[in-house]
Parts: sequence; structure tokens; C-alpha cells
Amino acid sequence: MSSLFAELALLPDGWRRDVALTIGADGRITAVTAGQAPPADAQALPGRILLPALANLHSHTFQRAMAGLTEARGAAGQDSFWTWRELMYRFVAVLTPAQIEAIAAQVFVELLEAGYAAVGEFHYLHHGPDGRPYANPAETCLRIAAAAQATGIGLTLLPVLYLTGDLDGRPLAGGQRRFGGRLDDFTALWHAAAAGLADRPADTVLGIAPHSLRAVPPALLGEALALCPAGPIHLHIAEQVREVQAVEAALGARPVAWLLANQPVDRRWCLVHATHMTPAETGALAASGAVAGLCPITEANLGDGIFQGAAYLAAGGRFGIGSDSNLRIALAEELRQLDYSQRLRDQARAVLCQPPRSTGRTLYDAALAGGAQALGRAAGAIAPGRFADLVALDADALCLAGRRDDRLLDGWLFAGDDRVVMDIWSAGRRVVEGGRHHARDRIEQRYRQTVRQLAGAL
Repeated sequence: MSSLFAELALLPDGWRRDVALTIGADGRITAVTAGQAPPADAQALPGRILLPALANLHSHTFQRAMAGLTEARGAAGQDSFWTWRELMYRFVAVLTPAQIEAIAAQVFVELLEAGYAAVGEFHYLHHGPDGRPYANPAETCLRIAAAAQATGIGLTLLPVLYLTGDLDGRPLAGGQRRFGGRLDDFTALWHAAAAGLADRPADTVLGIAPHSLRAVPPALLGEALALCPAGPIHLHIAEQVREVQAVEAALGARPVAWLLANQPVDRRWCLVHATHMTPAETGALAASGAVAGLCPITEANLGDGIFQGAAYLAAGGRFGIGSDSNLRIALAEELRQLDYSQRLRDQARAVLCQPPRSTGRTLYDAALAGGAQALGRAAGAIAPGRFADLVALDADALCLAGRRDDRLLDGWLFAGDDRVVMDIWSAGRRVVEGGRHHARDRIEQRYRQTVRQLAGAL
């Protein structure tokens, strides 16, 4: 058992003063009290504001090492998601398992320092550059798990099923060969990952991620999902207009409409991006109980479009936040980018605000609940039975000066940045103190070596 005491904390019933909580050996909160003197054995957190920490629901860690390499216009005069993807395919062709692990560890350090306590890793670099499985088919999955264990971040591992190069069923080619290609190979990989995760921390979760309707034929989608009868299911969908048009031409319906009509989409599902939806699709997705996985910084960088946030929240929809390409890891900026995109589209302020909560509180509460749900993680609140995923903010930060209650979140998310984050606990593991991860120096040095190696290979 361990015990913490904070002068101010955000509990499920609102902001409370003088909050004490105990954490069991399994990393779960066992008791919470408010309005009382600190217990004698409690670790005090002076000058800190204690919040439940977000889960990052969508990450491709390897793409962090690509940051800054794609910011030029191609010879054709127009750059897009599809031209970006071609460079990404060239990049993955040179990555080794050791480099994949080194990059993942650096990303996980930065996620923790930004205020996330857990991550959903949508992992699809399964095979060697020639497309052949490694001796252990889950080799690279277990490299991701090793990076998570080394950094202490909570992990939901989402091995990606990627069978075809496009909707016409073409085989995988070039960089795509590392992603998969056969359902039998993926089945062996998924079971090997399950076996390899058996001795990992108790908050580790294994799910499944059919990459997209472009990459998994409809006839095989149900068969693949049977591998994972209880875990989270994540899938890219409706990210690009060209993708929506291609799916409609091939399957006779738009991607979200087709999926909702043909699969039992429920609370286990996370539909990543879901950027381009009709009003009917928006309402239907909200009614399904699934989570929309939004990655605002990456979506802006790739020119994806703007999610229909106001209509989706008005319909009761759930969302969470991811960092996707990890181009820039910045929790406050992700939520700010989401909100500002809605304001720019509608030419109005506070579009997503749901009174009596402020905009910052609305965004944070929604991302807490949606992220925990999408990762299959018992977290998202400072309450008994939940994992102790906690973030402590610097109460003396300039952006929080003179602010109270919900306005503290507004100050952080709209006027501050992640330097406000001082301490992070993931399932009770304190991994960030004073704004710095305990293993940052060692992990950062390895990452620097890795990106130098990659620069010479590209």
C-alpha cells in the first residue's frame, strides 16, 4: 500500500480539497477521502493539483523518427496523405527490431512527460523488410512491450491485421510487406504476442486492430475478430475523402455506414479518425457506444479534414485522444487543436463546451472516459477500483495563477503547455517526477543513436 495527499484534486463528483488516496500493490486505488487532515503515512504533494491522467488511444511509435522529414512539396506540386505514405513506406523498409524498440521507448517517455499514463500502440511493423516473419512472429510486438515496461507506461497492445494493399485485393508490396499479408501468419503472431505478454504488468492489455477496410477484405474481417473475443478493437476509418469514395465504390456504402451495418460495433470498438461522416453516420456512431479516436495534430499535419465534434457530442458520442504519427507529442496541444478546429469551421467560440462545465473541463472529461474505454483500461477517474493513473500539475505555473476549479484546466489547455505537468503515476508506478522521466537520459541517448543511424540509411 502507498498513500498520497493533495490539497486539490479532481474527483468524479468535482473538485475537492484535502484529498487522500491509497494505492494497492496491484496499482489500483483502494480508498479516496476528501476534506480531512492528511493521514500520517501519506506522501504529501505540496504545490500540486492532482488529476486523473489521460490515456493516449492511438500511437504509431516508429513514425516519431520521421518527424520533420516530410515537410516539402512533391514534384507534382501538391502534397497529401497519399504522398506522405510513400515516404513512410521507404522509411519502414530500413528499421530493425532494436531500432523499433528504441524509438518506442523515447515516445513513451515523452508521452508520460506530457501527461499521459497509458497508450494504445497500433502496431503493424510485424515482419522483416523482405516480408518474412521473424523466428518469433511477435518479435516486434514484444519489442514494443519491452519499451513499455522499461518506461512504466500502461500498454494496450493492438497488433494490426493488414492483408491487402488496397480495396481491389492487390498483394502487399514494397514497404507494406512488413505489415503482414496472410491471416494464418497473423493468427500465429497474435497468439505469440498473447504468450509473450503473460508475464508483463497486470495493467497490460492485448487487443486487435484490423488496419482499415482498405487492408482487410470484408469476408475475413469477422474471422479475424474471433481471435480476440473480449479485448479492444481498433480500426482506421474515413480519414481521407479519397478513402471514403473508394470504399463506397467497392462496398456500396461509405466506410462508417458499412461498418455499422456489417459488424457488431459496440463499446469495445475505437474508430480512429472517423473524420468524414454524414450527419446520419455521426449519429449512428454516437449511438453505437464506440469511441471516436481523434488525433488532431496528426490529422492537421496530414490535411485530413475536421471532425464533426459538435454534432457528435450533442448526440452523446464518446471520443478519446491519440498522438498517431507522434510528430509532436503535446497533450494540451492535442485538445486545443481539436477545439480550435471546431471554432475555425463554425466561426464561433467554445463550440464544444457543455455547460455547466468549461470548455477545458468538457474536453478533459470526455478524453478521460473515451481513452480508458478504448484501451480496455480500468482508469479515467480517481476512484476506488480504478488504476492509479494520475497527473500532478504545478499549482504555481503562470498559466494557472489566480485560477480555480475548471478554470485551472482552461488555463493549462488554452494558455499553457505540458511544462505544467510535474508528476505522473501509471497504475501506481511513479515514473515522472519534477517534469522529468526517471530514465530519460539513458533512453534519449539510445534514441539519438538510432535516428543518426537511420539518417545515414535513408
